[in-house]
Amino acid sequence: MAKDARENWESPMQFVMACVSYAVGLGNVWRFPYLCQMHGGGGFLIPYLLMLLLEGVPLFYLELAIGQKMRLGSIGAWTAISPYLGGLGLASVVTSMYLCLYYNIINAWSFWYLFHSFQSVLPWAACPVNSNRTGPIEECEKATPTQYFFYRETLNVSPSIEKNGGIHTGQALCFLLAWVITYLFIIRGVKSTGKVVYFTATFPYVVLLIYLIRGMTLHGALNGVKYMFTPKMEELANPTTWINAATQIFFSLGLGFGSLIAFASYNQYHNNFEWQAIIVSLINSGTSIFASIVTFAIYGFKATINYENCLERTRILLLNSFNLAEDSIIINNVFEMIEKLNTTFPEQLAELSNKLEDCNLENELSTAVEGTGLAFIVYSEAIKNMPLSQLWSVLYFFMLLMLGMGSMLGNITAITTPLQDFKFLSRISNEALNGFVCILCLLLGLGFTTRSGNYWFTMFNDYGATFSLLLIVLIEVITVSYIYGIKRFEKDIEDMLGHRPNWFWKIMWGGISPLLLITLFLFYVINYIQGGTPTYQAWNKDLVSLYFYSSCLRWGFSFCCLYYSAS
Repeated sequence: MAKDARENWESPMQFVMACVSYAVGLGNVWRFPYLCQMHGGGGFLIPYLLMLLLEGVPLFYLELAIGQKMRLGSIGAWTAISPYLGGLGLASVVTSMYLCLYYNIINAWSFWYLFHSFQSVLPWAACPVNSNRTGPIEECEKATPTQYFFYRETLNVSPSIEKNGGIHTGQALCFLLAWVITYLFIIRGVKSTGKVVYFTATFPYVVLLIYLIRGMTLHGALNGVKYMFTPKMEELANPTTWINAATQIFFSLGLGFGSLIAFASYNQYHNNFEWQAIIVSLINSGTSIFASIVTFAIYGFKATINYENCLERTRILLLNSFNLAEDSIIINNVFEMIEKLNTTFPEQLAELSNKLEDCNLENELSTAVEGTGLAFIVYSEAIKNMPLSQLWSVLYFFMLLMLGMGSMLGNITAITTPLQDFKFLSRISNEALNGFVCILCLLLGLGFTTRSGNYWFTMFNDYGATFSLLLIVLIEVITVSYIYGIKRFEKDIEDMLGHRPNWFWKIMWGGISPLLLITLFLFYVINYIQGGTPTYQAWNKDLVSLYFYSSCLRWGFSFCCLYYSAS
C-alpha cells in the first residue's frame, strides 16, 4: 500500500483513545496494586513516578515518532531506518503473535464468569452439594467456594502440566467467542478499530468510578485505603522495589510490541504526537493509581470481614470454654478478655493455645495477591459479600473484558499492519488478512483451554516475553540514538512538529533510558541464573492448595528460549 494512500485515524482523539485502550490493560488492575502492597504502599509511588519520567514517557515518545515519520508498521519502519534492522521489526511481530496466542484466554475466563453472573445466586458464593447430597463437595469444603469455582469449575485444572486432560468444552467455546469479538472489532482495520476504542477506552473508567463510590461505602474499606497510602519508606532502600517499578512502567505502556509504531503510522504527518505521548503515559499511570484505590478499598472490606470473622470464632471459643455470659465478650474486647483470662485462668487458657487463632488485621491487609488470583478469586470473594452481588459481578467482569479486548486490538494491529505493508499482501483485503491472523491464533491457542492450559498460560506469561521485549526496546533506543543519530532524529521530529525536541528528551534517549534498560536486562538474566529451575504453582485436589512444581517446565522454558533465538 502506498504511503499517500494509507488509512488515517479520523481525528487525533481517536488515536489517543486507541493508545489508551491498548496501554491501559489488565496489568493496571491486577499487577500494580500487588506491587504497591508488596513494596510499601504509597512509598512505591516514588520510584514508580520517577521511572515513568526517566523511562516510560521518553520511550513511548520515541516509538510514536518512528511510526508517524515512517508511516509503516514495525518491520517496514525499522527497515527504512536501516536494511539490517528489519529483523528488529520482525522480532516485535513474533512477540505480539506470541502474546496473542495466550492473552485471549483471559478474555475467555472473563466471558465464563460474566455468563455465570446471571444467576439468582452466584455459583462461587457457596460450595455445591456432593453426588450423595449429604453435604458440600469435599474439595470445595477444604478450600473456599471462590477457589473451587476457579480451579475446578472454570479450569477443571489437572494436577500438573504433564497431564493434559483434554479440552475443556466450555472454555473452548468462550475462547472462540473471544476471538470472534476480536475479529469483529478489527475487521476493517483502523476504520472499525477507531470506533470501537471509544467504548473500550472509556467504559472501564465508568465501572472503576462506580466501584470506587461503592467500595468506599463498604465496611472496612478505609482500612485498605489507609494501608495503601501509609508509606513504608524503608522499602526505597530495596533494589527490587526500583526494578519492579521500572518493569511495571515498561510493560504497562506496551513498549516493544510494535503496536505503538503501528498505531502512529496511521496519523496525519504533522500530528502533535509529543503531547499525546505525555498525555497517554500520564493517563496510564493515573489509571494504575486509581485502580489501586478501588482495589485497596475492596482489600480493606475483605480483610475486615475476615478479621472480624476470626474474632467472632475466638469469641465463641472463649464463651464455650469458660462458660461465660453471651454478652460478656464482644468483638471489640476479645483481646482484652484474653489478657484477663490469662491472668485468672492461665492453665485453662494455655490448653486452648492450639485452637486460638492469630487474628491480625495488618496481616490480612498485607497478604499480597496478583494476576488471576486477584482478578478471579479475591475480587469474586469480595463481590459475593456485597448486596446485589450479581450486578457488581456483571459490571466487574465486563470491565475486565473491555480491558482485555482493548489490549488485544493493539496486539493484532502490531501483526497485521507490518504484513499489509508488504506489496504481495497489500492486495489482500483487511477482512481476509485479519481473519487469517485471528483463525491462526485461535487454533494455536486452543492448548490453553485444556485442563493443563492454566499452567501453560502461567509459563508463557511469566517466562515468555520479558527478555525479548527488553532486548527489542534496548536495540530500538540505541539504534535511534547512535546509528540513525540523535541529530537526524531531531530533524525528523522538527519536520513533523515544527520544533526540535528539547534537551530532556535527548538526554533520556542518549543516556538514561538505555542505562535503565541494560540494568533491567542484567537483573533478569542474573535473577534467572540464580533462581535455578523455573517452577509453577499447581493445584492439588487432595490438599486443595497450590504447590510448586518444576517437572517438564525446564523443557517448556528451553522451548521458549529457542523459539525466540530462532526469531
